[in-house]
Amino acid sequence: MTAPTTSLPARPGGRTEASLYAATIAMGLSAGLYFAFDVSVMPGLDRTDDAAFASAMGHINDAIENGFFGLVFFGAFLATGVSGVSLRRLGHTRAARWTWAALALYTAAVAVTMKVNIPLNRRLARLTAEASGPELALLRERFRGSWTPANAARTLACTAALACLGRALTLRARA
Repeated sequence: MTAPTTSLPARPGGRTEASLYAATIAMGLSAGLYFAFDVSVMPGLDRTDDAAFASAMGHINDAIENGFFGLVFFGAFLATGVSGVSLRRLGHTRAARWTWAALALYTAAVAVTMKVNIPLNRRLARLTAEASGPELALLRERFRGSWTPANAARTLACTAALACLGRALTLRARA
């Protein structure tokens, strides 16, 4: 005698919901990371001397290059794109539009990261070894003058993308 099965039938769009939740979580983590730099990391580093600032930024940049960060950084992009395609295929046009908006905003954040923040990080690391005294102070000032507004732009873009994904989740739940 076999036991009766009590499994529920698969919900149409279950994978879509999973990718949308994954995108939302990854986007929230990304927005939170950038926000943490805006409100604590950079203000904390501002309280250090020039050499400590450059050294700490170097250590932070080395530490952030890890698999977990890569999974979140690229996973937010991938899961958001997959969600948009899936929602569109299922006929959830309004939710798909919000997801595409999130993808566009996150793409902007990634572009800022690749075009501004990463090159600045690398330049700071390269030039710190050669700089001292007033040169180091000028290097820090130039770094902060570009890096901080770029990070604020990433924070805003990711936070807006997170809001868009929240809207897509709401619309998907109502369907």
